[in-house]
Amino acid sequence: MIKRSEETDSRLPLYQRVRDRIAQGIGRTWRPGDAIPSESELAKTHGVALGTLRKALDILVADGLLERFQGKGTFVRRANFNASLFRFFRFQTAQGERRIPESRILRRQVLKAPSAVSSALRLPKRTEVIRMKRLRFVNEAPVLLEEIWLPKGKFEELLKIETIAFGNLLYPMYESHCGQIISSAEETLMADIARGNDAKMLRIAEGAPVIVIERVAFDFERVPIEWRVSCGPADMYRYHVEIR
Repeated sequence: MIKRSEETDSRLPLYQRVRDRIAQGIGRTWRPGDAIPSESELAKTHGVALGTLRKALDILVADGLLERFQGKGTFVRRANFNASLFRFFRFQTAQGERRIPESRILRRQVLKAPSAVSSALRLPKRTEVIRMKRLRFVNEAPVLLEEIWLPKGKFEELLKIETIAFGNLLYPMYESHCGQIISSAEETLMADIARGNDAKMLRIAEGAPVIVIERVAFDFERVPIEWRVSCGPADMYRYHVEIR
């Protein structure tokens, strides 16, 4: 988990303070995929020794905010969130080819945040939020039903776009239209049963088992900016983890 403070604490070791200052520039000064300045430039900018600067960068690489490429430099890491779809569900063709599900926005509305949403997104009570209901398909069969909650203040531009124009991936839209970049996320996996209209939209029997994934997605400042609850038929569920 990435830990950061809003302000650099003078009681922290120098390398940690430098790490925090550089982290604050990620998402503001540099975008995902950008190369950051050289180590010597950064050391000069922050007024520290090269060894201190390298220790700060090492932590940012371990945190997953930066990545190094031999002979090329250090870059702002772009997280791959599609991997979680394939880690949890078998979204693939009969030939075994992985498929990103097609998506359809069923409903979009602005609401006062319910308590669960306020808690997940760390918002004051009754802050205005955007709620989207989305159904995802593979080969025209519904495979995933999603409820997505976003702070209206940060994502108001999405309200100006016709829902039919939304792509299959939301995070590129967050970045291009709202300037909001998802840096990391936490996911919780649960088992449940399909109920009422949700079962109907997924074309499964009411009471059939489903897998539910709750995701809280964060920006580079470790501020939660999306809460998403997705569910899909349990017979499509798979779990894969690599342990080293």
